Amino acid sequence: MEHVITRKRWLILAMLFAVTTINYADRATISIAGPEIKKELGLSAVQMGFIFSAFAWSYVVAQLPGGWLLDRFGSKITYFFSIFLWSTFTLFTGAAGFFTGAAAVGVLFTLRLLVGAAEAPSFPGNSRIASSWFPTQERGLAAAIFNSAQYFATVLFAPIMGWLVHTLGWHSVFYVMGGLGIVVAFVWLKTIYGPKDHPGISAGELRYIQEGGALVDLEGTQRTAQPKQVDTLACIKELLGNRMLLGVYVGQYCITTLTYFFLTWFPVYLVQERHMTILKAGFVASLPAIAGFLGGITGGWMSDRLARRGYSLSVSRKLPIVLGMLMSMSMIACNYIETDALVVAVMSLAFFGKGIGALGWAVVSDTSPKEAGGLSGALFNTFGNTAGITTPIVIGYIVDATGSFAGALVYVGANAALAIACYLFVVGDIQRVKLVKSLTS
Repeated sequence: MEHVITRKRWLILAMLFAVTTINYADRATISIAGPEIKKELGLSAVQMGFIFSAFAWSYVVAQLPGGWLLDRFGSKITYFFSIFLWSTFTLFTGAAGFFTGAAAVGVLFTLRLLVGAAEAPSFPGNSRIASSWFPTQERGLAAAIFNSAQYFATVLFAPIMGWLVHTLGWHSVFYVMGGLGIVVAFVWLKTIYGPKDHPGISAGELRYIQEGGALVDLEGTQRTAQPKQVDTLACIKELLGNRMLLGVYVGQYCITTLTYFFLTWFPVYLVQERHMTILKAGFVASLPAIAGFLGGITGGWMSDRLARRGYSLSVSRKLPIVLGMLMSMSMIACNYIETDALVVAVMSLAFFGKGIGALGWAVVSDTSPKEAGGLSGALFNTFGNTAGITTPIVIGYIVDATGSFAGALVYVGANAALAIACYLFVVGDIQRVKLVKSLTS
């Protein structure tokens, strides 16, 4: 066992993938149920925009507290409570059907706020666990795999949720997905460990990942990166003062704009603009998601391949991001296409590109100070998911004012262009940040 290199890190990654799939499926419940909710409650596009955005308001606000909890208590226990709580609140959302009018809207908005707050530690937790389990040359693929779960969630669950809405009503989606998440929370407790605590890891694998740059002391009972070493407010200020990180953070806002378009308004676009039934829209929405999933794996593979061939982290991370965002801009062409099949093909190309370019979490794993991985990931996710607030509302106003999605697609494509500018002209060299001013011991 001493010299055998086991592969427990890939089992850990499989669990991250499974949990992130549930995470994004629960985020998407409101978009799949959205057309029926809008019809049943008689809501306007602007009102739906605010309901769609409720998740992101609290998700963003809770990022820094979530990052602090991860650094203070570790990912295993913090993440367990995150999964359990967001699943419970998702389940309760189905009960909004017992209310009517403004009360129903208020209940929906409040429960989506609670789901968002509970999910806050999830992606910074993913990043911390990837940093502790994966050497640098495998980290791009690892981050791409757990990040690609957002697309797999749509591939797997959009048709199922569309069928549930069509057959049993929109309330059933929340009951089914919430119950599934509660089960997964307890599976998490039995499968996640820090590298030095895992009962099945060999000394060979531990040595391999440690020598490759994994931060093996970051998680588990033997973790050494304690938050008492860092002045939290000073650390936040120092991270925001770093030009490289700030460019990464703003770039993530732009990339996440694409994510939230597909998570919130895309099914409504298919129903309202392309006149599809909700059942058909549920299945059609899965096609760009398949492309996004394949793009995500391709981007991670491409990045690690470049790194292994001797290219710098700057080149191996930036090249897929720039190419992916260029492909994502193709969605603007849908404004000039009449055929539904061609629209779906172009949207699939755009989502494939979005998948290739979704390497932000690999960059965070590469750059975060080891003493503040949770805080750095939380800041990154704060910037990114601010797009979850702005995107649904801006698109809601555009659609309400113009009666079409043409301006909305231009808005989303322009954000892809801005992401390219951030990585080419702001970020500079990608390297791990060393804290100077915020260490207290």
